Amino acid sequence: MPSGFEPDTLLPSQFFDRLRGRERRGEWRLMVAILEDAVNVYLKQAAATDPHQCQLFEEAEEWIETHDRQYVFSFESICDALGLDPDYVRGGLRRAKERARGRGEERAGDASDTPAALRRASGG
Repeated sequence: MPSGFEPDTLLPSQFFDRLRGRERRGEWRLMVAILEDAVNVYLKQAAATDPHQCQLFEEAEEWIETHDRQYVFSFESICDALGLDPDYVRGGLRRAKERARGRGEERAGDASDTPAALRRASGG
């Protein structure tokens, strides 16, 4: 039976459309594009078995999991600039990876997926 308290879901494309829709300079749009690409690769390739797709996932995961704020286009720097909590986003992505790989079956009803996590972290 559906609950009246279930959080809204938001697709990654909807979230990134909201970020892109704001009046910002080129650097802002570039940061949104970099984060969007990494999140899309991460989500699409999380359960990949093809070596090329696995490599794409590993590169995206390494970028997301690196705790570095010195490089202007690091995951943490981009999250900071966009007003997102990097640890919160990472947690949502990790849960999505677990579900994609079949280890999150017991949490299939959990609505705290990455898109909603991104929306909440951005205050949207």
